[in-house]
Amino acid sequence: MNGTRIVLISAVCAALWVPAAFAQNDGTAGATEIVQFEFEQSSASLKPARWNDRPGIDVVFEGTDDIHYYASPKTAPAPGLELKITAASDSLKFDGVVLPEWQIFDDPTGQQIEVYVGNFSAFIPIRRDSMASQAKEVSVAVTIAGIACTSKLCLPPFEKTLTTTLNLADVANWPASSVAVPPPAAESPTSADSPAPVAEESGRQSVLSYSRSVYYLLALVAGLSINVMPCVLPVLPLILLRLVDHSRQSGRRRIAPGLAFCAGVILFFAAFALLSTIITLTTGAVLDLNSLFRYPTAVIVLFLAIVFFGLVMLDIVTLSLPSSVAGRQGKNSGLAGSLGMGFFAGVLSTPCSGALLGFVLVWAQTQPLAVSGAAITLMGVGMALPYAVIVLIPSLLDRIPKPGYWMDVFKKSTGFLLFLIAVKLTLAALPKDRLLNVLMYGVLFSFCVWMWGKWVDFSTPVARRRIVRLVAVALAVGAGLWLLPSPTKTAGATLDWKPYDAEVVQQAVSQRRPVLLKFTADWCTNCKVVEKRVYEDPTVVEIVQAKGVLPIKADTTVIDYPATKDLRQIYGEAGNVPVTVVLLPDGSREKLRGIFDKAELIAILSKLSGSGT
Repeated sequence: MNGTRIVLISAVCAALWVPAAFAQNDGTAGATEIVQFEFEQSSASLKPARWNDRPGIDVVFEGTDDIHYYASPKTAPAPGLELKITAASDSLKFDGVVLPEWQIFDDPTGQQIEVYVGNFSAFIPIRRDSMASQAKEVSVAVTIAGIACTSKLCLPPFEKTLTTTLNLADVANWPASSVAVPPPAAESPTSADSPAPVAEESGRQSVLSYSRSVYYLLALVAGLSINVMPCVLPVLPLILLRLVDHSRQSGRRRIAPGLAFCAGVILFFAAFALLSTIITLTTGAVLDLNSLFRYPTAVIVLFLAIVFFGLVMLDIVTLSLPSSVAGRQGKNSGLAGSLGMGFFAGVLSTPCSGALLGFVLVWAQTQPLAVSGAAITLMGVGMALPYAVIVLIPSLLDRIPKPGYWMDVFKKSTGFLLFLIAVKLTLAALPKDRLLNVLMYGVLFSFCVWMWGKWVDFSTPVARRRIVRLVAVALAVGAGLWLLPSPTKTAGATLDWKPYDAEVVQQAVSQRRPVLLKFTADWCTNCKVVEKRVYEDPTVVEIVQAKGVLPIKADTTVIDYPATKDLRQIYGEAGNVPVTVVLLPDGSREKLRGIFDKAELIAILSKLSGSGT
C-alpha cells in the first residue's frame, strides 16, 4: 500500500515538474512572491515577449484585488516609493519600461490615487543594437521595487530581483506582450538606436519619446489656455483696466507698462521653475500644486491675497507711494505696479492650472535642469503672449472703449468677483471646522486694510498715521492668532507620545503600568488615517490620560530602526503597519492591526481600573 502511494506521489511530482522545466527552457521565469499579507498576495514572473515589434521582457504580475502598488510619484506615500521596474544584463541594453493603464483607488485618507492592482503586465524593451552578435542565451535580472498597501495595512518597502534566461535565437517566435497600452507607430528599421517610448506616470503610452520641440510647443499652448481658466478670468478686468489706463499715453510710455505686466507673468513661472528644480534636487519629488493647495496655510495666504486685491478694486485701499517718492520714481512706479500685477496673475492661475503644470513637470523631471526650466517658463510666455500682442499692436489697444463711468462699475464688479473666488477657494480646500474662522478673519482683515488705507493718508500727521496703522496691524495679527490657530490648537488636548525605547517599555511593564505602542511609518498612508480617526479623538485622549497609559510612538520607517526589529522579533508582526499594541498590567497584550475604529481601543482601555501612573 505504501509503495502504491509512493508511486502516485512521484507521478504527481513529475507531472508538475515537467511543465515547469519546459517553461524555464522557453525563457519564462517562475513566479516570485513580491508582497504578501494573510490571504492577500501578489507575485511576478518574467517571460520573453514582443510589443509593437520590439523584443523585450514581460513582467507579469498576479495578485489579489486588495493589494495595490503606487503608480505615480505624486500620490506615493513618500518620494521614490512608486512602482519601479529596471532590467540589467551583462550583454543587453534596455529602454525605459512601458507601464499599463493605472486604476483609481479611493485611499482611506480620502485622496484618489493612481495604483496598479490585481493582474497586470509591464514591458521592458530590448535595444536591437545590443542584440547583435550575442550568445544564443543571455541572462537578465529584473528588479522590482516600491511599496504596496491593502485597504487596512501598508506593507514595508520592498525590492525583489527576478532572473531569467532569454533565447535570442528564437526572438521571432516570442509571443505578443500582454501590457495593456495602445501600441505606437511601428518601429522603423533605422530606429534601432533610439529609445523606446517610456510609459508616462499616468500609465498610458508616454509622449516622453517625442522631441523636445513638441513639448516646448505643448507648454506654450498650455500657457495660452490658462487665460481662459476660471481662476484667471477675474484678473482679466484688472489687466484690461491697466491697459486702457495706459492707452491714453503714447510711444514708450504706452508700451512699457504692458510689457512689464507680461514680464511679471513670466517671472512667476520662472520662479516656479526654480522652486521645482530645488525641490526635485533635494527630495527627488515632483512639485504638485494640487497637493500644495491641500495645506490650509497655503489656502489662507492665497485667500487673503485675493481679498486684498478685491479691496483695491473697490477703492477701499489704495496702492500708492508718497508724493516725494512718486516724484522721484516717475514712470518706473507704473512699471513696478504692472510687474507686480503680472506676477499676481501668475499666482492666481495656479489653483486652476495644476493639471497642466503637473503634465509639464512630469516630463521636465526626465530632462536636464535647463530644459525643464525652459519648458515651465514657456508656460508663462504662453500666458503672457496675448497681452504682448495687444500692447505691441496699437490698433488692437485702440479698440478698447475709452475710460469712463463704465470703467469704475467694471472695476468694482471685479472686486466683488474676487471676493467670490476667495470664498469658493476656501470652501473647496479647507476643512469644515476651519471654514467659519477663516471667513470671519477675512472680514476682520478687510477692516484692518480699510483702516490702513482710508483712515489716514500721506497728508495725515506722522504720529497719528503711525498710531492708526499700528492698531490696524495689531488687530490683524491678534485676530489671526485668535481665529487662525494651528491644527494642533484646534484639536484640543493631544497625546504626549514618547519615542520608542525598549528599556522604557520594559520598565513600564515591570511597574505594571499600561503601555500604548503605536507602530507607524512615514510611508504608511493608513497610519495617517488611524492617527486622525483614533489618536486625535478627544475621547481616546481623555481615557489614555485618565488611565495613566504610557503612549509610545514606535517608528518603523527604516528597516534598521529598533522599533522595526522589535515589531518582528518581539511582537510577531511581519513589518506591516499600522499596528497598535496595548501592554496590560497583567502581562497580557491586545493587538489591533491596520485601520480600526476608536471604539475597539476604548473598549480595551476601559477595562483598566484607576490610574496606572
